[in-house]
Amino acid sequence: MRKPSTHTSQITTEAIFGKFIQHLRAERRLSEHTLQAYQRDVSTFLQFVSEHLGKPVGLTELAALNIRNFRSYLAFRRRGQQAVSGSSLSSRSLARNLSALRTFFRYIERNWDVKNDAITLIQGPKPKKSLPKPISPKASQNLINTITNLNHPWIAARDRAVLLLMYGAGLRISEALSLQGGDHPLGDSIFITGKGKKTRLVPILPVIGKAVAAYVQLCPHILQAGAPLFRGVRGGKLGPRSLQKTMQNLRAALGLPQSTTPHALRHSFATHLLAGGGDLRTIQELLGHASLKSTQIYTDVDISGLMRVHASAHPRA
Repeated sequence: MRKPSTHTSQITTEAIFGKFIQHLRAERRLSEHTLQAYQRDVSTFLQFVSEHLGKPVGLTELAALNIRNFRSYLAFRRRGQQAVSGSSLSSRSLARNLSALRTFFRYIERNWDVKNDAITLIQGPKPKKSLPKPISPKASQNLINTITNLNHPWIAARDRAVLLLMYGAGLRISEALSLQGGDHPLGDSIFITGKGKKTRLVPILPVIGKAVAAYVQLCPHILQAGAPLFRGVRGGKLGPRSLQKTMQNLRAALGLPQSTTPHALRHSFATHLLAGGGDLRTIQELLGHASLKSTQIYTDVDISGLMRVHASAHPRA
């Protein structure tokens, strides 16, 4: 443990936290989704420590935290999640929590010369290897075709376009929602900047281009070149939560399992291509995976029966 100097000990936790988030946004350039997760994890931790110690928390208190304090926090997160949802926080989520805290403590060590050794000694839970849960080709088609029956025409056209970008082009939801007005018309391919600011060239099927064009024609909002392409009801940038709600409604209408999420369409894109004889390296490039190891998980997915229906059901056929 390296204690803070008299000068640095006067800095408030709120100021440190604000500078940390600014650092993540400006210098680390994390995605908005990852940034929100870090913000939530570190904020919850600081609030817990304050209540746990019964006093405001500053650099002095952070430097003095021991292994027992960190274990108490992780136990608190498990209990808190169970009280809210009835199920405990997953090992993957706890590991992410711990990763966020380690990043935070490295940041305060670099900037205020305050070191806490206990955080480096905590061993987080090892996340179980979870296999993607793809949607069958038929169910994927039914999802996209059913959208028109659930929403107003322009909203239905919007959601159909976004979901087609995920299923037919393998985009992440954040990548689809980051498209701007100037990206339309999409053409035969489009450059997408994904995780780690890695840019890839993604082929665009005619059916996807037509779906986006249909949305643009119906959208009541002005779609300027430098503004978001996909808009919410009030004209702001469309958020992932709206697509998740749409998928919930589709699940209910079609009797599909809870694993049928927007991201499952991206999994389905990869699994169906692999089932149809797609090359793993090519699929890696299409998905924007930095490592082939991330793509190889799809070889473990049960794809029996998909070969038979792939040619007729997948948009890439």
